[in-house]
Amino acid sequence: MKRISAEKAVDLIEDNMIVGLGTGSTVKYALKKIGTRISEGLQIKGIPTSNETKKLALKYNIPLTNLAEHPEIDLTIDGADEINSDLNLIKGGGGALTREKIIAFHSKKLVIVADDSKVVKSLGIDFALPVEVVKFGWETTKKTLETFECICTLRKIFEDPFITDNGNYIIDCEFDRITNPEDLEQKLNMIPGVVENGLFIGLAHKAIVGGSQGIMTLEKEQLAT
Repeated sequence: MKRISAEKAVDLIEDNMIVGLGTGSTVKYALKKIGTRISEGLQIKGIPTSNETKKLALKYNIPLTNLAEHPEIDLTIDGADEINSDLNLIKGGGGALTREKIIAFHSKKLVIVADDSKVVKSLGIDFALPVEVVKFGWETTKKTLETFECICTLRKIFEDPFITDNGNYIIDCEFDRITNPEDLEQKLNMIPGVVENGLFIGLAHKAIVGGSQGIMTLEKEQLAT
């Protein structure tokens, strides 16, 4: 299901596009398909959202560039940990949420690829909200995050803290549900020490979701009508 949705999103890529390359298990299928299309003559440049994605892009011979050279991105393909009916997202399971949000913000179109297990009625039900924080004073930042009535856990790999590509920590915040994601996104980012949070509000234009019944597509334009 992940592969089918990812490959369908790659069909949207056209010659000479600047393409944002997301991070995560579903996007890996997209990167492989992009590599295949490039071998068949497609001409694009990609901007990776993580060091992991950069390595895969080089493996598949995808030409790379950066935001300094191309500050406007034609199309970004990325995954999500949760998607609600408004196309708002929780992202950051792979730890790349800050770079992913920067790339999404500068994209003309953000297309999300996922399987149907990621579609939820309310954000925060099945997946903790990742918040990237600077190392300095992270304990007090965590205490402030806990005032939002969530259980906060420093993300670790075995016994050591997980370190993002930006050199920061991630605190995973477990809510019963997030009733007002727009308000929460703004309030979290007002906390000193918070770099960015995994709520992606109003950024996605389309979600291509694979399920047992086939492909389901949600588009921003459809939601507005």
